[in-house]
Amino acid sequence: MQRRAFLKWSFGTAAMAALGLTPFGCSRNQDKGNQPFRLPSLPYALDALEPHLSEETLRIHYGKHHRGYVATTNRLVADTDLAKKTLIEIMRQTYQPKAYRQSRIFNNTAQVYNHTIYWNSMTPEGGGEPDGLMREWIDKSFGNYTAFREAFSDKARNLFASGWTWLVLQDGKLQVLNTANAGTPIVQGIKPLLVLDVWEHAYYLDYKNRRERYIDVFFDHLINWDFAANNLGEI
Repeated sequence: MQRRAFLKWSFGTAAMAALGLTPFGCSRNQDKGNQPFRLPSLPYALDALEPHLSEETLRIHYGKHHRGYVATTNRLVADTDLAKKTLIEIMRQTYQPKAYRQSRIFNNTAQVYNHTIYWNSMTPEGGGEPDGLMREWIDKSFGNYTAFREAFSDKARNLFASGWTWLVLQDGKLQVLNTANAGTPIVQGIKPLLVLDVWEHAYYLDYKNRRERYIDVFFDHLINWDFAANNLGEI
């Protein structure tokens, strides 16, 4: 695994404090008021992931979709007791395990959270196989890297409609799971390490309907193993 210049953007304690973030990208305005949350800064320039993800994709995905979830979250929690809580606390309080549809508050807060992890799950100098701590855990949990990549890719490729494919720590080992729509494992007590966004707006401008190509590019050129290792190391 290549050493990267973007380690400062992983969610270690010092990095979170420097960015004004609570754990896993739950960004708060210092002045609070009716705008308790702010859009977290991207960990790289808008064009830094080219040619694999275009600047246009990031301008729309980050600048419109992610920004919109933050704005809607602030509007929904304004002048309520939820405005005093962290993003994760709001998600856990509003999550309905047996509901067919989640509330607007949950959907928007969870999308702020999921997208922040997604941006940090990629890096301009990413891709390839992990080493060190991540390689040890992958080999222990999946047998080898090839088996892990096949399991993750299969989950991402076959997730129907919109959602997320996650590498998580659950029951003492690494596992791959899907969540639909704004679903997120943190509300189920499962620790996320990294995620791939498989909503169509994440890849359609660059790859059209070729989701499998987008998944391959993520593994070959973008995946941020340092981010995952840092999250794993904070057990």
